[in-house]
Amino acid sequence: MNQITVDRTTGDRSAVIGQSRQYSTFYVGNLFFGIEVLQVQEVLRYLEMTPVPLAPEVIEGLMNLRGQIVTAVDMRRRLGLPKRPEGQIPMNMVVRSEDGAVSLLVDEIGDVLDVSADCFEPVPDNLPAEQRELILGIYKLEGRLLLVLDAERALQTQQLN
Repeated sequence: MNQITVDRTTGDRSAVIGQSRQYSTFYVGNLFFGIEVLQVQEVLRYLEMTPVPLAPEVIEGLMNLRGQIVTAVDMRRRLGLPKRPEGQIPMNMVVRSEDGAVSLLVDEIGDVLDVSADCFEPVPDNLPAEQRELILGIYKLEGRLLLVLDAERALQTQQLN
């Protein structure tokens, strides 16, 4: 399997050549994202949230996941996209982080894709800065691009307002 490595001081991202990698995919707006399958704990329909006063605006709230309190990050807000259309209910993609489970609120869940290292490209310069900083790279697929989300960076909200 190939790996994506990130130099945290320079932000340089590169793929280590190998056979393939599996990603759990999802949509936020018209963007198609993937997170390494091993980082995903589970996918759930929307659960009721408890708001968190004074939390960064990207935090939708806290949810009770079978007795575990999980923070939910709205990926539309995190990516600087417009609000979700009225009546559209997000889905929860629960990912494992250094601090425990965190839910990413996404518009739609996709499939698990097996992608070849040959299709990997660096992050395009034409993406908006708030999106580019969260992406490790892209895979060119037939008819679309798979944006590989840096889940750990997406969950860093302490410096956001």
